[in-house]
Amino acid sequence: MLSKVSPIALVIATLAVWRVTHLLWGEDGPWDLFVRLRRLVGNGFFGSLLDCFYCLSLWVAVAPGWLLGHTWVERILLWLALSAGAILLERISAERPQPEESALQPDMENFASQPFPDPPSAIWHEEPLPADQRKE
Repeated sequence: MLSKVSPIALVIATLAVWRVTHLLWGEDGPWDLFVRLRRLVGNGFFGSLLDCFYCLSLWVAVAPGWLLGHTWVERILLWLALSAGAILLERISAERPQPEESALQPDMENFASQPFPDPPSAIWHEEPLPADQRKE
């Protein structure tokens, strides 16, 4: 199964699915063509499809999966694999925002000089038994 699909064709198809999906999902395009397309489709089915990279990659991968596969099983597996490859490429190449300094993250420069605050009171607390009541 899938022995007739060359690895180069699989890589090229995965890159093509990622490129088309990314183009439709997150780029402006020449003369803001894709921005206008996203505005035109609105908030309906196609609008929500263009807002979701994962959903859109499934739809974009249908044609290459169909063309590369020779049997129904191959076509379905290639369809899912090409979409998954595009999703992996997107996750690898996506820009990650730097975490903001918040109250949950301590200021490391002044961390050593600050005393530790009292821990919160426990919900459950047990006192050890006096020595005369222990069973030893």
